[in-house]
Amino acid sequence: MAKKVFVSGCYDMLHSGHVAFFQEAAKLGDLYVGLGSDSTIWELKGRTTVNNNAERLYMVKALRCVKDAWINSGSGVMDFEKEVIALKPDIFFVNTDGFTPAKEEFCKKYGIQLVVSERIPSEGLPVRSTTALRQECHIPYRVELCGGWMDQPLLNDQYPGSVITCSIEPDYEFNDRSGMATSSRKKAVDLWKNNLPVGNPEEHAKTLFCVENPPGTKNISGSQDQLGIMMPGLNKLNYDKGFWPKSIDSVIDNDILSFVENHIWLFQLRPREAGYDVYSNANVTLDAIKELSHSTEDAWQGILNKDVKAWGEATRRCFEAQLKMFPNMAPPSVHQTVARMKDSVYGWKLSGAGGGGYLILISEKTIPYAIRVRARRVD
Repeated sequence: MAKKVFVSGCYDMLHSGHVAFFQEAAKLGDLYVGLGSDSTIWELKGRTTVNNNAERLYMVKALRCVKDAWINSGSGVMDFEKEVIALKPDIFFVNTDGFTPAKEEFCKKYGIQLVVSERIPSEGLPVRSTTALRQECHIPYRVELCGGWMDQPLLNDQYPGSVITCSIEPDYEFNDRSGMATSSRKKAVDLWKNNLPVGNPEEHAKTLFCVENPPGTKNISGSQDQLGIMMPGLNKLNYDKGFWPKSIDSVIDNDILSFVENHIWLFQLRPREAGYDVYSNANVTLDAIKELSHSTEDAWQGILNKDVKAWGEATRRCFEAQLKMFPNMAPPSVHQTVARMKDSVYGWKLSGAGGGGYLILISEKTIPYAIRVRARRVD
């Protein structure tokens, strides 16, 4: 009897990359496909699908390599649980950027083998992704490498410090509530559609900051998001009493940007849950603020010196300082993931305000199931 193989995903704008993925999975047995619903995709990605539930299901079921397909009944990144429990597959087949610790634990619980795709396109065809096909929008994301929270007067009114950001190309469609400045990016898309405007990026970042924080905004977002998107390369944003940095140190040197690209890995976690409150149980102290500030300076020097160990160790100290002030940043599952990986990396931290999103890892080794990013060079 053939093994049952299960895959799950959106599969909007069906393309050769999807078909190659299905064919690769079908080599292992009878293939069953669970599609995320239109409402789940809106919840995770903050966008509507090009093809609705019925259209996507019709196309996937029509493929010769697919035994059966359906729309998953759940929500979020684990929307398939009910269907998989009923199906009892032998194998759960995922892409690298579709792997999460929650899926790994789910497979262990139900005795399912987790297999990661090698992303092999059919002979003679290019590697395809839905993100690439939607790439008429070139608005970047940003990844915060160190110093998060120092862009808030809650911290920098007590002691000056910096935030290190890197503008990255939109090679992936990052989930909402994942700490990758997705809300700021959406405002940028509303303002400028498919491309960043010509001109001074810091001035445009001020415009974006004002759009995202209109008069009366209760919780003003940090300017590291807008600046991190708008300014190319690597930037150290230096804060001292206020929401906007007093100065900015920028690096656009290709060797340093390549160094960052070659040693940073993003390991996908769950998005932050609705109603998540990072400020609950907060304990902001001057000593913790100073440690956050000093570790960020050390991380910056490590990057400039292309010293991955120094950079990684400073990043770990940064995260530890953040957790002293905001323990809700890391739920138990994050601590479990860190414990499993800490011996193979130099440093780690959570993207954005935590609660989920991505675990940022600094390492000289390849990290299984993690994704790479490309720094945005000068336009």
